[in-house]
Amino acid sequence: MLIGNARKKAGIAAAVILFGIMGLTAGCGTTAQKSNAVSVKTMKVLQQDVSVSYDYSGEVQSTDAVAIKPRVSGSIVEKYFTSGQAVQKGQPLYKIDDRQYSSQVLSARSNVDKARTAYNNSLIDLQRYEKLEASGAIAEQTLTTQRATVETNRSEYEDMQALLQEAEENLDDTVVRSPMSGKLSVDDVAAGTYVTSGSTQLVSVGTINPVYVSFSVSENEFLNFRENGRKPKESDAASSEFVPPTATLTLSNGSKYAETSTTYIADRQLNQSTGTLTVKALFNNDNHLLLPGMFAKITIEGQPQKDALLVPQRAVQQVLNKSFVIVVGPDNKSVSKIVELGDEVGSYYVVKSGLTKDDNVVVEGLTNLKEGQALNPTETNAQELGLSLTTSTTPSYAVTSQQS
Repeated sequence: MLIGNARKKAGIAAAVILFGIMGLTAGCGTTAQKSNAVSVKTMKVLQQDVSVSYDYSGEVQSTDAVAIKPRVSGSIVEKYFTSGQAVQKGQPLYKIDDRQYSSQVLSARSNVDKARTAYNNSLIDLQRYEKLEASGAIAEQTLTTQRATVETNRSEYEDMQALLQEAEENLDDTVVRSPMSGKLSVDDVAAGTYVTSGSTQLVSVGTINPVYVSFSVSENEFLNFRENGRKPKESDAASSEFVPPTATLTLSNGSKYAETSTTYIADRQLNQSTGTLTVKALFNNDNHLLLPGMFAKITIEGQPQKDALLVPQRAVQQVLNKSFVIVVGPDNKSVSKIVELGDEVGSYYVVKSGLTKDDNVVVEGLTNLKEGQALNPTETNAQELGLSLTTSTTPSYAVTSQQS
């Protein structure tokens, strides 16, 4: 009996020791598993309404501008304007010495009179010869010769008329007029300067209201503008019409220009060296605040996007033209997801596909992180990471948003 009790006590002691060893082993496994987990910081995918706008560096340009050069040579004897003033189309600007051109007109008129007289006399002789030839009083060769003389005199008369017209135009051109309404430059020549026809630049003039603001867009941006700007017609739901986006200006001193634009012209082809397309937006300039040569930031308003998904740019990785992010799986293991990206919105990308609003993406600790690794995630926020839905760089993207 005593021997049986001793064996029973020994068995109980052995069982206690065995379970203790198993507990220690299990504890070591859990500790090892935790020690192998990678510490990362994560953020929830944002979902909210956004309206993306695109900022570009723009240059103010005249809608029309021309360098004015004289059509005749000579010394300038009069200047009818002050530098930089506004002028109207046809307004006199300069007077070139016209004495030689007046003499040429007088000489040309005299030559026209002589040629007209010779032509008229030859016509009278021709009429007389035709009557004589009908009665056989003169030879047919005489009549033929007279007809040739009439044609020669007529041609000479027309040549003299053309020379008179040229001389009168030259005399007219001694007064240099503005070819358009606009504003003159200040780099004009002074009275007394000798100018050469078609060579000397007297002054330049350009329109200042309205003006263009020229900027460049990529091929994809141009296509997106066209695609996003198409709205169904009310009369025909199956067809659509292009509704141009609104453009605004921010001047170099940071002030906002009051006028907006929805009128654009685009170049006929892409620039082959840069792959961009030159676009010009037309702005009213009634107060003449915008001057050609100024630089301004032009903002093109995009179409609002409802319930857009946003992921921090720092979470996106690129491999072989594919974009992907790492998300925290249900078992706290890393899962790689390929995503299709849209516009940049400050520190974020709009995600077209590949994520849901419930995904928790890794934003820090991505170095050497692989698919299926155990994670020790710590949730962070935009403020801690310095993320923003707006940006101050140019050219850039900005966004106005409303939390859904």
